[in-house]
Amino acid sequence: MTLVPERFTVAAAARRLTPPGPGDPPRLCLVDTAANAAAAVHLAPGLLDREERERASAFHFDRDRTSYVTAHVALRLLLAAYLGTRPGAVPLTRETCPSCGGPHGRPAVEGGSPHFSLSHSRELTLLAFAASPVGVDVEALPGQEAVDGVWRSLHPAEVDELGVLPPVERREAFARAWARKEAYLKGLGTGLSRDPSEDYVGSGPAPAAGPEGWSLSDVAVGDGHRAAVAVRLG
Repeated sequence: MTLVPERFTVAAAARRLTPPGPGDPPRLCLVDTAANAAAAVHLAPGLLDREERERASAFHFDRDRTSYVTAHVALRLLLAAYLGTRPGAVPLTRETCPSCGGPHGRPAVEGGSPHFSLSHSRELTLLAFAASPVGVDVEALPGQEAVDGVWRSLHPAEVDELGVLPPVERREAFARAWARKEAYLKGLGTGLSRDPSEDYVGSGPAPAAGPEGWSLSDVAVGDGHRAAVAVRLG
């Protein structure tokens, strides 16, 4: 099943939202960086906390800084709408890393709800909100050289699937698999510290059933990108 996200604009963010409940599908919002950058940059000084501002200023290229700022302003606006508070007052934290126990696991709201995940390329940001842990990923279609250097690091069954495809089809299949895998690993809170060969998500037109206890779905984000969302069941 492919999910279709809501198109989000910074200008239309001032409305109260009901958080997703247990068993509800994830709420997905797609943010176009170019269309929202000016408003986001204007609002950023009053919304982003010190850590976010420091991370934004560390980017070497303006386009990367703008993408980060737009993504995080949109996140704070939506979380504020769910929590009924000011965007600058949203209490963000990090969960414990499940791999090492350090304080750098999944980003979270203090108190734990709603769960959220953020992914951005330069052109797009994809946001997901759910009543249980959630991960989301959006990726620009990679070049053939990048695919050739990485595809054999996936799960053995995915490597077998990709190995029988001609290069032009392998690029598309790899992009699907990588977005699904990143979404799942972000949902876990490990990111790529967990070996991408450990979990099978599939590279075909539809995701695999998903690692036990998780639901995987592709997300429609338009030509040139592939995206997926993973939600923990129960």
